[in-house]
Amino acid sequence: MLKKLFLLICISLLLPLGKVYGEYDEHLIYKEFDPQTVYGQYDPQAVYKERMALYKEMEAISFVPWEYYAAVDQYERNVRAVRRDIPKKENGVISIYFKPEIWSGLINPNTNDKNPYTIGLFGGIGLDGDGDGYADQTNDRDVLYTMATILSHFGNDRDHIKIMLWEHYKRAKTVEIITGFARMYKHYGRIDIEGNAFPMPIYSTHSYRSTFGARRSFGGRRMHEGTDIFAGYGVPVRATCYGIIELKGWNRLGGWRIGIRDLQNNYHYYAHLGGFSKEVQVGQIVEPGKVIGFVGSTGYGPPGTSGKFPPHLHYGMYKDNGYTEWAYDPYIHLANWERQERLQKRK
Repeated sequence: MLKKLFLLICISLLLPLGKVYGEYDEHLIYKEFDPQTVYGQYDPQAVYKERMALYKEMEAISFVPWEYYAAVDQYERNVRAVRRDIPKKENGVISIYFKPEIWSGLINPNTNDKNPYTIGLFGGIGLDGDGDGYADQTNDRDVLYTMATILSHFGNDRDHIKIMLWEHYKRAKTVEIITGFARMYKHYGRIDIEGNAFPMPIYSTHSYRSTFGARRSFGGRRMHEGTDIFAGYGVPVRATCYGIIELKGWNRLGGWRIGIRDLQNNYHYYAHLGGFSKEVQVGQIVEPGKVIGFVGSTGYGPPGTSGKFPPHLHYGMYKDNGYTEWAYDPYIHLANWERQERLQKRK
């Protein structure tokens, strides 16, 4: 009797909650899949998968290769991260941004207009990409479809796409960066391209500390825009990232130097090299750990000048924000890459 009474009490307590053990509750099922989370945890692979699906979808519609959508999206994601005049995007997987007045039309009194008809009437570029009757600048498909019409305006070959990139961004450097990204995505056939390496073999004898901002006098009073890593002549210098070699040659201050652009709009600068690897060329795609040159002491004079200071690698990092480029202290990155690589070697 007591057991039955206890069971009735338990059931009566559960009924107001609308749940009885074993009952299916549809409210516990996610109504919409959030590609950024799996069971509440951030899942980058799910994000990559969703992005690639959208890029491929637009490729099928416009015949513009998917890697250009990936490149434009990645470029704008990088720019959004460092600009204050562009709003951050908290939801969604696509980061392409159009100014409200461009999306809705310069003379449109409603800068948040979502009606494709009135947007077109006022000269806006916003389009309905998912067929729901709205041209929503916060909707990933609408934004990507609008970019598709821009990129494919003159054709879907590389030269015509570059023309439209120029028409849209009005900056040669931006066109160069985006087309470089597209080359990398096509080369690897995927967008989850990540990883870094310390610029010298970790078993080599080297030393460094944060010297960013220190004064320099040769060539005029200036500040030091990087970190000096001291090592012996001939120690291999390695690429620290996945990227494209943008520059190779002599500089009066930096001597023999190489510049590499990565997929985060970072420009990696290697100076005072004693020489280059034979196969390294401008435009080449490199990976973390790829030997690109050797430690030297070149610079501070005409081509071939060497020995005016101890052998070392000057390593600098620069960020592009869509308008300009500036240097920042690479020390924390160098220390982290070296630590991570040492940990991996121990495993």
